[in-house]
Amino acid sequence: MAGLVYHTSIPLVVGVVLVGLPYSISLAVQWIYGWPDEPGCKKYIEALKPRRIYRLTRAVFQTLKYLQYGRLYFQWKSWYKNSGNYKYCQKGITFGRRANKLDLYHPPNMGKSEDVTVPLVVFIYGGTWGSGERSMYCLLAKQMAEELNATVICPDYCTYPKGNVLGMVQDIADCLVWAQDSGQKFNYSKDHIVLIGHSAGAHLCALTTLFLIDTREELFIEASKQRNVTRAIRGVIGLSGVYNIMDHYEHERKRGVEYISSMHKAMNGVKNFVYYSPTHLLKQLSQDKLSRVPPFILLHGTSDVIVPVESSTKFSELLNSLSVKASLYLLPRVDHTEIVTDLMAPGRHFYHPVYSCMKQEYRKVLGLC
Repeated sequence: MAGLVYHTSIPLVVGVVLVGLPYSISLAVQWIYGWPDEPGCKKYIEALKPRRIYRLTRAVFQTLKYLQYGRLYFQWKSWYKNSGNYKYCQKGITFGRRANKLDLYHPPNMGKSEDVTVPLVVFIYGGTWGSGERSMYCLLAKQMAEELNATVICPDYCTYPKGNVLGMVQDIADCLVWAQDSGQKFNYSKDHIVLIGHSAGAHLCALTTLFLIDTREELFIEASKQRNVTRAIRGVIGLSGVYNIMDHYEHERKRGVEYISSMHKAMNGVKNFVYYSPTHLLKQLSQDKLSRVPPFILLHGTSDVIVPVESSTKFSELLNSLSVKASLYLLPRVDHTEIVTDLMAPGRHFYHPVYSCMKQEYRKVLGLC
């Protein structure tokens, strides 16, 4: 009898592990984040396809590695709430048409000489166009201000579902207009701006820059102000960025996450993927406008499974083919999260390698070397 129970339990356990668990996980995730909604497909049939189930389950298990950042989470939470750290930054400054907030971090030499102005870095966080907030990056912004000897701004923007990608671009453009108007007040150079973005934030940095160069009417910003901001942007640094939306959508499909991702929703559907791809915009610019595109510095980890390294290599090749200055750094064993989280504290493993690449190119675009 005991042997019969034993032999019966083995297939049962195997069935639970190989079938029950993956189906439970993937169906729960799709119920929370969204079912397949491609025109012409039956969403529940598509959701139950074995290939989707197992790919999505694998993607969910890959996110478990984020648990290792638990300690870092409590560190930034504690730092941001500590009133003793107000000397490093000014929080909650209102800007733009939607009254978003930004935090401004001071360089280490602040107050030593009012005659010396420092460059401005605007950091745009990622989060699949659907999550993130400026407080999460307080440690990064503080370290960035110190490492780059710059004033650093970290703004919030209207992520999905509060806004779409055009709204996000408008918010970032509004932040840049605010930065142009506020240089004297906060003692930084309004004409020496470097944009730095991670993942979706890198995409938004590139897209906003190209929209400004093209003086797009949908920004609802005076053309003269757009031109002033364009002249002030000395460089764009992209960390594991997305630059071709259709290519990234195909990558999401291979991972089984295209329907639970915010990307296609934030873009208002597949029909807009080309329009919101920096790769497409570059090809549409005239030679005169291409000459105004600032240098791009692209950093990407070779262990990135969220945004494949080809995203940066292809973008770099396109920039070079159009005679736009571009530098590409492929960082061995760095994954999608480490390239940004490891910038938050000097003791983290990739802190110095990533900052070393950034500082070298940062100084070049500002003419400091």
